[in-house]
Amino acid sequence: MNEGKPGTPGASEGPDGDFELARPIGTASPGTGPDGDYELRRPLDAAAAPPSTDGTSGAGAAAGPGRLGGTPGAVASGTGAEPTPAGPDAGTTIGGARPADTGAEHITGVETAEPGAPAAPAPHAEPSASGHSGPAPVPGAEPPASGPTRPAPAHGAHAPAQPRPLHDPDPYSTPPYGEPGPWAPAPPVQHPAATPAHGVAVGAPEAVSAAPVTQEAPAADPWARYDPWAAPGVAPLQQADPVEEDVKRRRGRRRRTLIGGALIIALVSGVAGGVVGVQLERSGGIGAVELPQAGVEAPDRDPDSVAGIAAQALPSVVTLHVSGGGRAGTGTGFVLDDRGHILTNDHVVEPAGENGDITVTFHSGDTAEATVVGRDSGYDLAVVRVKGVRGLTPLPLGNSDNVQVGDPVVAIGAPFDLAGTVTSGIISARERPITAGGEKGDGSDVSYVDALQTDAPINPGNSGGPLLDGKGRVIGINSAIRSADGGLDPEGGQSGSIGLGFAIPINQGKRVAEELIETGKATHPVIGITLDMEYSGDGARVAAEGGDGGPPVSTGGPGAKAGIRPGDVITQVDGRPVHSGEELIVKTRAHRPGDRLELTLERDGEERTVSLVLGSSGGG
Repeated sequence: MNEGKPGTPGASEGPDGDFELARPIGTASPGTGPDGDYELRRPLDAAAAPPSTDGTSGAGAAAGPGRLGGTPGAVASGTGAEPTPAGPDAGTTIGGARPADTGAEHITGVETAEPGAPAAPAPHAEPSASGHSGPAPVPGAEPPASGPTRPAPAHGAHAPAQPRPLHDPDPYSTPPYGEPGPWAPAPPVQHPAATPAHGVAVGAPEAVSAAPVTQEAPAADPWARYDPWAAPGVAPLQQADPVEEDVKRRRGRRRRTLIGGALIIALVSGVAGGVVGVQLERSGGIGAVELPQAGVEAPDRDPDSVAGIAAQALPSVVTLHVSGGGRAGTGTGFVLDDRGHILTNDHVVEPAGENGDITVTFHSGDTAEATVVGRDSGYDLAVVRVKGVRGLTPLPLGNSDNVQVGDPVVAIGAPFDLAGTVTSGIISARERPITAGGEKGDGSDVSYVDALQTDAPINPGNSGGPLLDGKGRVIGINSAIRSADGGLDPEGGQSGSIGLGFAIPINQGKRVAEELIETGKATHPVIGITLDMEYSGDGARVAAEGGDGGPPVSTGGPGAKAGIRPGDVITQVDGRPVHSGEELIVKTRAHRPGDRLELTLERDGEERTVSLVLGSSGGG
């Protein structure tokens, strides 16, 4: 009779009161060992074993370490018998299949434990006649509730093929799958959703549920970790919150793409704009360059304009090339009449001397030889004449007394041998006393000019050229410029114009030119006194002694007749101030001989006025 101990169905009692463990269902008798042990089925074979008569699943299912509270290497019994040592082919049998089995489990008397807690060692088990094992019942304790059951296939039927677990059961109970040793690691942590209650089926037969109980599959856990003992169907390992991470990455990648594209577009646009800008800057556009241009106009200009004045005057202006005595120079002159007389400066023709050569070049390009008619160094004027030339056009002469400061003027000459150069400006001052020359040292070449000052550019080579008013009339003869070193030079040196040019008034030039053409000499108006040129005070002082050993006031001269005495200081001429002896000479030579002058002088601290008629002296 198969009566087992309480809670041990199917066990048979032996003669000594022990109960013989039931053989696993489906185990062949040849597998029985000499000591009565039975070889347990492999997990895959156990899954296919027919269910026992007590409602459990296939006998001999192996339990993983720490899964359901079974002790590795021991055969569990529901009778509370001592555990049987495991043989080489023995495994741990529990009251139900492994969680990896696809069929429903029928587990009775299984003790539950907190998820994740280490499995407790199995209690002493007694063999059962039914072949099942379980923990020994605790006296006075309530039988554990039946765990979830799984329907087993019909007895004798073949179970469907199950997937092979990741790890085969260890028949030798080697740690960490066998009995935990002192060196063995702790049992692996079980997934809470996949770990069943610890322990094995215990209790009376009536505690065993005859009807299978289906355990609901746990919901897929996105936070699951890899579990080699997890049942099939558990969600595989997944990345935490992949959707949000992918969105962030896509947005960042899209933002970087947009920024990179914008930079590339800006770079390409800048390069293209630069190329187009350079093209437009060089040619003003794309394609052939065609600049606007005015059509041909009539050459006529307003006679009062600079161009009109130049067009009328240029045919009467000539360029003089002078050489002789080892020297050479270039100057300018203009035609006085149709007989070939040309007026110029004395310092222009001075290098020719008595036997030098003078060549005159007209605006048309024709050239002719010229000879000196007369010259005067005191006025810095000379007249030359060309012969055999016809069709000459004289320049009209103006009146220098009518000139006012600010009047427009035009200067024509050959600066630096550039013939036919025209410049324009205004009269910047008039009656400007200047002295030029003096290279000889004896004063015989010093010229005294009451000059017209102009800002029309005058340079070396302009000397002797005409200074024209707004109507093309000659109002002066260009003679000197103020050089950059502060000196006055008839040739103007080689420093160039600084905007201070001086011209001999045409009224004085006309008188001297007429005398030179008629007599070859020019007369100078004189007062008949000798001046102290070393006097540094204001005015012109009469010297105490004469220059040639004679009296300082010529006997019977204009000064003596007016009562002028040695030591008198002349301060005004015709009511205009005089500041030096040179200025008194300039003011005097601005008149003709025979003109009357009124002089204001100081004597012994007293001021008086005298009147006299200018005398005449031969020119040189």
